[in-house]
Amino acid sequence: MDLQEFRTGLDAWLDEHEPELRAESGPDLTLDEEMEHLSKVKRMTYDAGWMRRGWPERVGGLGGSTLMRAYLGEALASRDLIEPGVYSMTEVLAPTMIEFARPELAAEMVPRLLRGDETWCQGFSEPSTGSNLGSLSCRARRDGDAWRVTGQKVWTSLAQYAHRCVLLTRTGSPESSHRGITAMFVDMDSPGITVRPIRAIHGRDEFCEVFFDDVRVPVDRTLGEVGGGWAVAMDLLPYERSTSLWHRGAYLRQRLGRLLATVPDGAIDPGDLGEVVQMVFAFHARSRGTQHRMARGERLGPETSIDKVLLATTEQAVFDLVADAVPTAIAIGDDADGDRWRTEFLYSRAATIYGGSAEIQRNIIARRLLDLGTER
Repeated sequence: MDLQEFRTGLDAWLDEHEPELRAESGPDLTLDEEMEHLSKVKRMTYDAGWMRRGWPERVGGLGGSTLMRAYLGEALASRDLIEPGVYSMTEVLAPTMIEFARPELAAEMVPRLLRGDETWCQGFSEPSTGSNLGSLSCRARRDGDAWRVTGQKVWTSLAQYAHRCVLLTRTGSPESSHRGITAMFVDMDSPGITVRPIRAIHGRDEFCEVFFDDVRVPVDRTLGEVGGGWAVAMDLLPYERSTSLWHRGAYLRQRLGRLLATVPDGAIDPGDLGEVVQMVFAFHARSRGTQHRMARGERLGPETSIDKVLLATTEQAVFDLVADAVPTAIAIGDDADGDRWRTEFLYSRAATIYGGSAEIQRNIIARRLLDLGTER
């Protein structure tokens, strides 16, 4: 099946099944409802074959171009059937699992994630390290055929729903920096794990603190080589800044269209609108190029930091425009639509922080792409 055949077939299927795929309680979902709805959408698209396209057959996929995965998320976001942040965790975690896990483990686990039978989370950030992964301190020590993990992670998205965690731990000395990090795949129901949700400014608790108290992880759950966790992280992060951002870009275009369809004439300054539209489509062009490079088999790297900076500034610009056009909705939320605009505006304030802060991304661009030297 080529991409055009996939797109045509998917669009027809979505036209037919959209009422079933749409959340019964409308767009203003609680996080519990959103996670339940996401599992339903993934299950339906997996069972119909659409979710399996673009993934290797060895993990339950049907093969084909990765552009099929990109278009599926785009189509779902454009129709407002999913929230791309939670949907795209699959695109962040599954490729690295396929690359670094034992083949048998990947074949067993990845289909569960694709179908929505499981949710996974990513245990990277820590209270004292933030985006500086080289200084993380969550420690794992070898104990026979298992690791024993002790430490804390924070800003772990959806940990309270997660069945598994892709976790970075320190197995070498702190002086070894990134050379002493090991990645592993942890069952979240293991004894010794405590999850504490964090209520964010937009009123939702999708981020969590996660505590590990002498948690046993079988050695065969190690991802990649012992001491090779930095390579796992460097493989994962470009995926976090590629297809998942493409999906969010589709969502921003949908929300911008919704704004223009609902506000009265004259509510938006044409100059401000023009600037935001060009930002939206500049990001779209940049992200499209990233999707095609991935589809050609090119390895993604630090250049995806450009995508992340563009997406973050674009997202904030879109919702700044919303704030100018419907200030009452942003201030107090005056109906279902208003409550949603307010939640999205508040969430957009974190766009330059989550997934690697804008400052870190600009450092990567300066040092690794423009060769402007090291920090002093």
